[in-house]
Amino acid sequence: MNTEKELESRGAERKPVLEVHNLKSYYESRDGEVPAVDGVDLTLYPGEIVGIVGESGCGKSTVVRSLLGLMDPVTSRREAGTALFEDRDLFRLSEKELCKVRGKGISMIFQNPLSALDPVYTIGSQIMEILKIHESITDKEARERAIELLHQVNIPSPELRLNQYPHELSGGMQQRVVIAIALACNPKILIADEPTTALDVTVQAQILALIRELRDRLNIAVILITHNMGVVAAICDRMCVMYGGVVVEEGRCEEIFANPRHPYTRGLLAAIPSIDEDKETLYTIPGQVDVLKAPVNFCRFEKRCSHACSKCREEEPQLRGESDHLSRCWVFPDKSSEKTDFEQAKVVAP
Repeated sequence: MNTEKELESRGAERKPVLEVHNLKSYYESRDGEVPAVDGVDLTLYPGEIVGIVGESGCGKSTVVRSLLGLMDPVTSRREAGTALFEDRDLFRLSEKELCKVRGKGISMIFQNPLSALDPVYTIGSQIMEILKIHESITDKEARERAIELLHQVNIPSPELRLNQYPHELSGGMQQRVVIAIALACNPKILIADEPTTALDVTVQAQILALIRELRDRLNIAVILITHNMGVVAAICDRMCVMYGGVVVEEGRCEEIFANPRHPYTRGLLAAIPSIDEDKETLYTIPGQVDVLKAPVNFCRFEKRCSHACSKCREEEPQLRGESDHLSRCWVFPDKSSEKTDFEQAKVVAP
């Protein structure tokens, strides 16, 4: 995590590179509309890493897929929202215009690198393809640029790797290739959707270090989707905790880890193993993520919260607090709130 001065030196205090307001994306089901994302705001500055964290089914990936127009139009729809990127609303662009943004202005690292890569094409041809789509470039120039990109993501012997197929590489190498493809056209925003899920711990640490190094060197803004609070602690500057399609807590990582205000955030932190304590059973948040139906007029975490009151069942709380730390809770609204009996776990960065 970085200090305010470090962020300012990379230009994090300048104009936002992305401003998302009131994003709503719903899925269609036989029982009605499911508000997968139900009014999310997100601001992203150059050179910073923002983490979006939460359990599976909380709406993390739906946020970024909505931004890039990757939602299935048959089973889902965007109900509302604006997303300003380079003074243009992404949601008002035609498919042709959006295709010019995807891969060039905004790139994405997908969760499973082997699925993201085409098994019948070489690594070189897949990197060169995106260069030819977005840049006026010759085959020779594209090949040279592909070698340079593989060097950039620390792949040894890149000239040889260009002629290999995805199955010939390890999982860590495959993920580095996906990162190289995402960086090919010098994007301003890099979206990483759980980029370390399928990797072992050692390779996870290498990939996270690589993302942080690329951010520092290229001043790219990064959105990191993860369920791992340790990953957030390792490289993120700000974080948004999502539950039930909304952001329940957001702010600078140091502030949230030191003073979590929402019971869900406290539960996520309490569930992290600590190297300082020997426990046979780890804390788990009771229940599971519910599939909600729109409209929602109650606290979405109420059924799983041991601190819920009658107001939680009657009215949904709004985000409130200081500008650098907001939470969505009736019970713990501000810094002066008493600590609850949730364990305050120490997060060990990978």
